[in-house]
Amino acid sequence: MGVYTQAFRLLFGRPLATSEERAEHIGPLAGIPVFGLDALSSAAYGPEAALTLLIPLGLLGVRYIVPVSTAIVILLGIVYVSYCQTIEAYPHGGGSYTVASQNLGEGAGLLAAAALMIDYILTASVGISAGVGALISAAPSLQPHTLELCLLVLAILTIVNMRGVHDTGVVFMIPTYLFTATLLIVIAVGGWQTVHAGGHPHPVTPMPTALPVSAALSAWLLLKVFSSGCTAMTGVEAVSNGVMAFRNPTQKNARTTLTIIIALLAILLLGIALLCRAYGIAATDPGGPGYESVLSMLTRAVMGHGWFYYVTIASVLLVLALSANTAFADFPRLTRAIATDGYMPRIFLIRGRRLLYSWGIYVLVVLTALLLIIFGGVTDRLIPLYAIGAYTAFTLSQAGMVMHWKRQGKAPGRMIVNAVGAVATGITAVVVLMAKFLDGAWITVLLVGVMILFMRAVHRHYVRVNREIDLNRPFHPAQIGEPIVIVPVDRWSRISEKALSFALSMSCDIRCVHVRTSDDPDPFPEVWEKDIVAPLKAAGGCIPKLVMLKSPYRYILYPILDYVLDVERERETCKVCVIVPELVVQRWWQGVLHNRRSDLLKVMLLMRGNRRIIVINIPWYLGEG
Repeated sequence: MGVYTQAFRLLFGRPLATSEERAEHIGPLAGIPVFGLDALSSAAYGPEAALTLLIPLGLLGVRYIVPVSTAIVILLGIVYVSYCQTIEAYPHGGGSYTVASQNLGEGAGLLAAAALMIDYILTASVGISAGVGALISAAPSLQPHTLELCLLVLAILTIVNMRGVHDTGVVFMIPTYLFTATLLIVIAVGGWQTVHAGGHPHPVTPMPTALPVSAALSAWLLLKVFSSGCTAMTGVEAVSNGVMAFRNPTQKNARTTLTIIIALLAILLLGIALLCRAYGIAATDPGGPGYESVLSMLTRAVMGHGWFYYVTIASVLLVLALSANTAFADFPRLTRAIATDGYMPRIFLIRGRRLLYSWGIYVLVVLTALLLIIFGGVTDRLIPLYAIGAYTAFTLSQAGMVMHWKRQGKAPGRMIVNAVGAVATGITAVVVLMAKFLDGAWITVLLVGVMILFMRAVHRHYVRVNREIDLNRPFHPAQIGEPIVIVPVDRWSRISEKALSFALSMSCDIRCVHVRTSDDPDPFPEVWEKDIVAPLKAAGGCIPKLVMLKSPYRYILYPILDYVLDVERERETCKVCVIVPELVVQRWWQGVLHNRRSDLLKVMLLMRGNRRIIVINIPWYLGEG
């Protein structure tokens, strides 16, 4: 095994056989970091996104974060119950695309698919940029390198995820549980201090002074605050998409994982909101000097600026950055499901060396990198694009489940639960869209439309292909017959001899085409008679026909192409086989020392040809024997 192969295996792991798939399945403990990082980490930027919009209200605005967070937690509970039912009804994975397609039709399914794909790309982008934002809060000197740090984290995530689901869960388990434990300790200690201080605890370290009131409270502002806070619910669907990643019993393990994720998220959201109000912690301008994240200020206020603060911020950084893993876990599964139905390129169906749908990961990485570069890796610029796709998918999934239970006709209670979920998430989707439309949400709406058009175009193409190539009859013996074989020959050589030998094994109607590019005497006809025709006559074999083409403008390929097309038109009932001899060199740099006419000829024949023109490549490997 070479050095490069060993290094590759060290980074990405050894190849896995299909029979090893069972070992890649995970339990609830590993399922939380694999499918719950996006949801849990949103506790770090969801409340901050809401508090940022309350900055113009000064300290007065902080009191509104509790009712807003309470409304979000109630909505979270409704979605949780709905998705528990989805997991039970779809044990093989019941993402929004699957549920909407099967119960609401093609249009709803494609809308859910487009919304989810864009949401997963934004999940990866926002998670990484929020993680780097947490790092910059602790080390402001790194702010000029925000984008570079984001791309570095993306590269690390890609390497870890290419190792497979099992390894990813193991690697992410420690930072996930460290993040959860440190925040729960902050909430518990802060709650104890608040109770003992009569609801008005004193921060351990001084907090930044809130900006003076510069705006009045309005219903529209509250709607915008609610819509920004709703980003804390993205990623909740991930478990229902990835049911088959769990070991047996799959449904029970999936429900257990979802329950733990939702319970922890609810505690974190309410705890952070209550402590922010108790300690008077307002958000700071994300793009301004002296920016500090809400979690950083809250941890300092409760625990001080000692070692625990740095452990907490480090865990927040890791989990925010790693939260993009939810997108890595679900985006390939989603594209695979869409490709199975013929609405995405079939390359997304291919499983890689670690039993992953690798092309889904490649596409996600490229699109996430582009998004980070365009927005400079700043979370606040990405937030307006966020959540719309998630809530659209929530709504379609719950509406699909209503139709699912209705068709079964024996679960009115479950149908009511999903109906409530559909209405609640539908209203939220409209509110989020209205509140964020001019801030950039229109981009998401536009991208969803473009994705739907793309998927329909892919499906039309596959339908057309299947219509043309499907065969509903037995083999037709009349189609058997010798083809006309055309062999381009520049000079007599071992390569030409190999091509001509193969042609003689196929047919007796062989045309060897030689192109003259000057008026100088051409010695090839004499070589033809002496070295080719004479031996074949002596052996009593078929004699190929030599076709001499004149090219006054020194073109080689166009005369050959025109001749092939002319022969095809003259003999409409016969196949035309073009044998293309080619020299294959041993080293990559040797390729630049030889012309690539054979490659160009094949491309031209494939582009200009038709079903009756067959192209066969005859390679001569340099250095063999």
